[in-house]
Amino acid sequence: MPLVKNGQITHDQFVFVSDESPISDSGPVVVSAARFLTDPESLLRRNANTGVLWPNNRKISELAPYLDRLGLVALVFPNFRDGRAYSQARLLRERYGYRGELRATGQILRDQFLFLLRAGFDTLDVLKEADVPAMADVLRRYSVFYQPTGDGRLTAAQARLSQHQTYSGIGR
Repeated sequence: MPLVKNGQITHDQFVFVSDESPISDSGPVVVSAARFLTDPESLLRRNANTGVLWPNNRKISELAPYLDRLGLVALVFPNFRDGRAYSQARLLRERYGYRGELRATGQILRDQFLFLLRAGFDTLDVLKEADVPAMADVLRRYSVFYQPTGDGRLTAAQARLSQHQTYSGIGR
């Protein structure tokens, strides 16, 4: 599956390591939540980035003590009807202040791209290469939003207020 960031296919620097395989001390890796929670400190002491594949039925609070040292959190969408990973993403970005790579993986559809980005995901593991131009189109097409989220974009009301303040001399 192609990995998409900013509307373009990108190289995945992380390699998934199964629970039974040894982990090299070099090179970015992604491990399962179960493996990570078994011995997080030794995984985080490696000389390379460590990421975790986090299922949507686990509490994000379990990751909180380690977030500042994780290079990647990949949240799983087991099917397109299960949206718990959206809530996990918002918690990671807004409550816990996670600034590393946040990846959506699993069964994600084109209709979800904008919502995934608004929830805080910055990388999508899309189903097929034809989804890449669709994501780029979403990024171009939608630029004004009414609802606030943790993605850093101003809401329509905030943008209007800042324009009003600039024009009236309040913001000077």
